[in-house]
Amino acid sequence: MRALPSAPVEKVIVTYKSQATEAGSNTAAKNDTAEKAAKTGEKLSFERRLAGGGALVDLGDSATKQDVAEVMDAFRADPSVASVEPDIRAYAMAVTPNDTDYAKQWDLFEPTGGMNVPSAWDKTTGSGVTVAVIDTGYAAHTDVAANVVNGYDFISTSADARDGNGRDADAKDEGDWNATAGECGAGSTASNSSWHGTHVAGTIGAVTNNAKGIAGIAYNAKIQPVRVLGKCGGSSSDIADAITWASGGTVPGVPANPTPAKVINMSLGGASATCPSVYQNAINGAVSRGTTVVVAAGNSNANASGFTPANCANVINVASTSREGNRSYYSNFGSIVDVSAPGGETRRATDTPGTVTTPENGIYSTLNSGTTVQSAENYKPYQGTSMAAPHIAGLAALLKSAKSTLTPAEIESAIKANARPLPGTCTGGCGTGIADSAKTVDAVTGTTTPPTGTVFTNATDVTIADNATVSSSIAVTGRTGNAPAALKVGVDIKHTWRGDLVIDLVAPDGTVRNLKASSSSDSADDVVTTYTVDASSEVANGTWKLQVRDVASGDTGYINSWSLTF
Repeated sequence: MRALPSAPVEKVIVTYKSQATEAGSNTAAKNDTAEKAAKTGEKLSFERRLAGGGALVDLGDSATKQDVAEVMDAFRADPSVASVEPDIRAYAMAVTPNDTDYAKQWDLFEPTGGMNVPSAWDKTTGSGVTVAVIDTGYAAHTDVAANVVNGYDFISTSADARDGNGRDADAKDEGDWNATAGECGAGSTASNSSWHGTHVAGTIGAVTNNAKGIAGIAYNAKIQPVRVLGKCGGSSSDIADAITWASGGTVPGVPANPTPAKVINMSLGGASATCPSVYQNAINGAVSRGTTVVVAAGNSNANASGFTPANCANVINVASTSREGNRSYYSNFGSIVDVSAPGGETRRATDTPGTVTTPENGIYSTLNSGTTVQSAENYKPYQGTSMAAPHIAGLAALLKSAKSTLTPAEIESAIKANARPLPGTCTGGCGTGIADSAKTVDAVTGTTTPPTGTVFTNATDVTIADNATVSSSIAVTGRTGNAPAALKVGVDIKHTWRGDLVIDLVAPDGTVRNLKASSSSDSADDVVTTYTVDASSEVANGTWKLQVRDVASGDTGYINSWSLTF
């Protein structure tokens, strides 16, 4: 770590005993400072009273260490003084890492498209948390090795594993190349090995401040490589067992995981209209054991609902954003996306597929130079929701390290609630925005208390006529980011047959959330209650509406008042 600068002391803080006149009188403290100046021959001045009661005494910018020591001795010798101490300097601890390629990691620190990671390092670096990377395995890399713990190879078919056997305790990446087109089914192409899992691992947990390569987001966390992808991808049966094992569950024929992961990253997926039960059961089991599961939304520029495990429940589904803060041109989207993170763009959308025209805008991480089998370690920029997901997995590790009691649901909620709106554009839905590491860490540690409990109210009566739809508006201003995941909607409606009413909340972008359905059997009067809705996908500022529809005749009423509590 970089050494802190040594700044000269120019002031001292004098605390007087409670019974001393100087403890409560600035005039007396000023006179005492003058006496100490005469005694020591130094130019001293009483500057101000501190909130804690101490007196701040200025020695001037030319004071030497010897001068400071002499002044402090003079105050200490005074029986009216309880203590005296130097007014020392503190420094921001989020210093720039000395990793040689850190400048290429715009995704960590740039204000437009980055994830505000360095400011979180003051409080947490991932210590005590293991992150399982369920992927292609691990290609040895000296910029990650110190953080790697033993994993497992779950590829059950020897030909796909390329290691001469089925499942074993060696998670080494044997390469996922395809020698010829069509080898992995119709439409498959010949390709080199990707070393995908090693790239993902570097983003999460590359060793940092080692004067080499890159910085990892949770650089004191441990990385557990779990191999499921080999030749022609991987099977859902192997992947499901890997999820179970990584999170500390039992898999027949496989030794127990000695270092269960509290975060799982799955930068993988395939087309499926539904989440297979084998995936969902494994994910549910992992979450029940306290493991947060992060998945990539997919790279088909399509609705993520058609891809799995992105469409499974109990996961954090991550879309990709560009350096400019737009949805990456390839990223999947949709209402099931939870949050976005930098995934980069190594080419423009209009450039020839397969080319790399803007490498500086990709996600730079650890890799291997081998075209088929492992060769020399290196670094390379990639793009994809596969690169976005490990940013969130790294953040989840930071959060779990900062507050070990957090559940997967609390981690997901914190990440979503503290994301910032995309500075660019997103068509189709990018979750609550780009995750903000420092803001999220601050929120869960209580370092800062975001403004909560602000109530916006409209108490103007609005008549509800039979078979009519009316609305009442509230203009929300002064908020930052998105609305909360637990937005409180207070409703006070006077009506002689409340079953006639359908009540909806309309967000500023026009999204409608139903609060109450009609019921012909509910003849009670009035609706006076508070609804809680997940509005975390909506920007907070704007005009919100309470929309009330009367679906029957014979009874009338009015909106008396309603409120939103942020």
